[in-house]
Amino acid sequence: MEPDKILLEATLVFLVREDAVLLPMKARKIGAGCRNGYGGGIDAGETAEQCALRELSEEAGVHGDASALAKRAVIDFHNTTTDGGAFTCRCHVYLLTAWEGEPIESAEMLDPQWFMIAELPLTELMPADPYWLPPVLAGERIYGEAWYGPKQKTLLRSVTIASLPDSLA
Repeated sequence: MEPDKILLEATLVFLVREDAVLLPMKARKIGAGCRNGYGGGIDAGETAEQCALRELSEEAGVHGDASALAKRAVIDFHNTTTDGGAFTCRCHVYLLTAWEGEPIESAEMLDPQWFMIAELPLTELMPADPYWLPPVLAGERIYGEAWYGPKQKTLLRSVTIASLPDSLA
């Protein structure tokens, strides 16, 4: 069995145009088989914005500019490990409306497809995402918390959402 990955701070970036969002399918690791944004762990010495743009380049082959990133959410994912431990991963969520290049498949992200924001494939997302992603794509700035069981396959309690405090923006 693959050991649990302990990630304490991460980013997600969603490419958006007009009324649509690009949602590729995770190929491996946490969320494999689910549609999601591009992202990953923040490296030492890296800002959240730098991480978001690096991950976007690595996973989609497109390049964005930090000035075009719009921070829309901070989600604290409270995770349970397979051995019963726990950790929280703080995820900074961005929308990007301008980029260079066409998104491609990568080893990490497969089958990038555009979906109308009003018709998101909710059953194809990770379990907490249907609760916080629609308000983010509707323009809200939110702080959310989700409590996951091992490998982020099940929710242990209700997802909470509030306005994003200035201290986290």
